[in-house]
Amino acid sequence: MKKGKQYIAAAKQVERATLYPIEEAIALVRKTNFAKFDASVEVSFNLNVDPRHADQQIRGAMVLPNGTGRSQKVLVVTQGPKEKEAQDAGADFVGGKEILEDIKKGWFDFDVIIATPDMMAELGKLGKILGPKGLMPNPKTGTVTMDITKAVEDVKKGKVEYRVDKEGNINCLIGKLSFADEKLVENYKAIYDVLLRARPAAVKGIYMKNVVVSSTMSPGVKVARD
Repeated sequence: MKKGKQYIAAAKQVERATLYPIEEAIALVRKTNFAKFDASVEVSFNLNVDPRHADQQIRGAMVLPNGTGRSQKVLVVTQGPKEKEAQDAGADFVGGKEILEDIKKGWFDFDVIIATPDMMAELGKLGKILGPKGLMPNPKTGTVTMDITKAVEDVKKGKVEYRVDKEGNINCLIGKLSFADEKLVENYKAIYDVLLRARPAAVKGIYMKNVVVSSTMSPGVKVARD
């Protein structure tokens, strides 16, 4: 893909072979960003894992210490008393089978689905619609639960999900450029520590092969692993 003049100029400020301490990497991402909006900041991990093996399928969710800077609309799929609990917790949309019919018709005005276990049989029928969009609730990410209040509050506070792809990569939002550097660093270290603890026992040698931080429109900056 052809790069623009601004990107090329920004990339010249980054030493491609250098592994920067995270504090320097964040500062460099800020320096090389040329977007005119509050760009998102992401970290990408390339892990020495083989997701074809069940014990190496790294997946989960966590609440970042300083949030993500992004508001998310939450749909809770439930029924009975849990509907009021969802509404009281601050869910943007709440419903049962009837709201699933809206999704079938193409309604997707939400970012996250949280569901109680009793609704998963119905949600499973929408797997071909929700799966490709990454919207299917999953117990591993805390989106299938009876504790609706905590689930909704976690999303609103800045919960992020992470999942290794078939190439061994995990990409995760850690905030916005409007965040102070120390808050971005703290969020980075939080997700780094979680993935470090998730290292599969079967992995030998180097676990984190490559770590890169970048903003929406900046070049990637390689980060030194601890």
